[in-house]
Amino acid sequence: MRLDGAIRRPDVQECAITSGTAPRFAPIRVEVNGLSKSFGSVRAVDNLSFTVEPSSVTGFLGPNGAGKTTTLRMLLGLETPDAGQATFDGKRYTELAEPVRTVGAVLETAFHPARSGRNHLRVYCRAAGLPTARADEVLGQVGLADAGDRRAGGYSLGMRQRLALATALLGDPSVLVLDEPANGLDPEGIQWLRGFLQHLAHVEGRTILVSSHLLAEMEQTTDRVVIIGAGRLVREGSIAELRAGSDGAGTVLARSPEAHRLAEVLRADGHPVQSEDGDSVTVTGIATADVGRYAFGANIELHELRSVSNGLEDIYFRLTAGQEQYAASTPVAATTQEGTR
Repeated sequence: MRLDGAIRRPDVQECAITSGTAPRFAPIRVEVNGLSKSFGSVRAVDNLSFTVEPSSVTGFLGPNGAGKTTTLRMLLGLETPDAGQATFDGKRYTELAEPVRTVGAVLETAFHPARSGRNHLRVYCRAAGLPTARADEVLGQVGLADAGDRRAGGYSLGMRQRLALATALLGDPSVLVLDEPANGLDPEGIQWLRGFLQHLAHVEGRTILVSSHLLAEMEQTTDRVVIIGAGRLVREGSIAELRAGSDGAGTVLARSPEAHRLAEVLRADGHPVQSEDGDSVTVTGIATADVGRYAFGANIELHELRSVSNGLEDIYFRLTAGQEQYAASTPVAATTQEGTR
């Protein structure tokens, strides 16, 4: 039996997958429409809709318990939604003619500890009707060529993540769905993964959806992000679009020995000064050049003038505040007195 559930007849020969030059994949758009799922009284996913565009890397972000894993499981046909649907170019996963060649997924890393990495992949090749030679090809792709004969039980967490990614690539799929693929990777491994995913998407034209809690890395890796909280869509779009939507307009930092007077000039013309601290002023809703013109017109000396761009981490925490499954108050440093325990 194949991984997609179909029975492979003994007289059907395995189909070879070509390697070498990068293939050009037909664009496949992933669409989630009105997806909902409850477990008892818990509403895990609530009327969730978003798209994953081809030839791009889309980050799937949200606090623990936000419904990310449940959404991915429904996308891959592992959970049945109460309402809505998730499709690959209009087809549910269970309707795909060759699922393993269309979608590759990593939701967890589970291996037989006594089986070598190469043999692990060969088992999946046989189950999916793929040539066993694919095992060596994907081992090379993920940087495990020299570790293929080692037992998977002796692999580090980062190596197991690479082996899971190799498993997802066996069918040479057009779509990759990856849950926390950078978990356990060292800095060099994370940098490699970033370039690898971008190559698969931008050069080969694959559609990639990746869930991660590494926000700084997601900012460097992804073209778009989908942020959910409490099972609902919070925001989706490029980092630039999220930044614009979060700030509403530009944010400018100006440093001057006359910061207080500059703040008064800006306020007098209706520009909201976000903060005023010593020799610096932060103002929103105005371009950097306009702040410079105000300073010049008021004969105010400037030592620094620059736009301030919020990173993905700032935007994420602002958008998902209060939607954490488990939240603890920030500890306040206690004032200790001599002799007090």
